[in-house]
Parts: sequence; C-alpha cells; structure tokens
Amino acid sequence: MPDEDSKIDHYVLEYRRTNFEGPPRAKEDQPWMVVEGIKGTEYTLAGLKFDMKYMNFRVRACNKAVAGEFSEPVTLETRAFTFKLDASTCHQNLRVEELSVEWDATGGKVQDVKAREKDGKGRTASPANSPAR
Repeated sequence: MPDEDSKIDHYVLEYRRTNFEGPPRAKEDQPWMVVEGIKGTEYTLAGLKFDMKYMNFRVRACNKAVAGEFSEPVTLETRAFTFKLDASTCHQNLRVEELSVEWDATGGKVQDVKAREKDGKGRTASPANSPAR
C-alpha cells in the first residue's frame, strides 16, 4: 500500500498477449486488457496458464486528478515445465506407465507387495512405520 504521504491513489495495470519476446510493436493484434483501481504495489493476475505465448505488461500510477505515464512495458512468458513420476516410489495405488497415470482403488501394487511378503521378499516394516509415498 502506498505511504500515507504519497499522492498516488491507485494503479492501472494493462496486459496483452503477444507472439514474440521484446517490447510492443507499432501494430499489435491483441488489445490491452485493463485492471483498474489497484490500491497496493502488488497484484496477482488470475487465469494465466502454463506455456502461454509472451505477454506484455505495463502499469501507471494515478492520483485523484490525473493518471501518470505508463511504465516501459515488460514482456513475460508462463513457461511450462515437465516432470516424470517414478513408478517405484509413487503411491501404491497409483499405476504409472510411460505416458499415463491411473489411480487403482483396488491397490494394484498392494497385491504385488502382499505376494512378495508371502514369499519372504517383501517389506519388514509395518505400514505405520513406512515412509510416506
């Protein structure tokens, strides 16, 4: 929140999608989306998704009489990340294959563990003492 002595009443944030990295170009296809009346110096923009194209953001401060100039635009990207589940360390009811993950409520791995325990090759710790998976 701005200081009590500050003459800033609120901020205006504008953003838009773009297809390239860098400052905005003279002719843009996408219009600026406007968020008005932001009282603090931080704002969370909801609805963004992973792996979106680049986005331009700019902000300006306003007092009760007039709005200031926009800041220099900043270009950001919501990059996606990849991860892989390990079948040997995942939850016992989770069936992990190369390109799919499926919840098996009947305990797909539980049956395998019980079979190994019968053969004397299974876990020796009780479920209460086993590490969380």
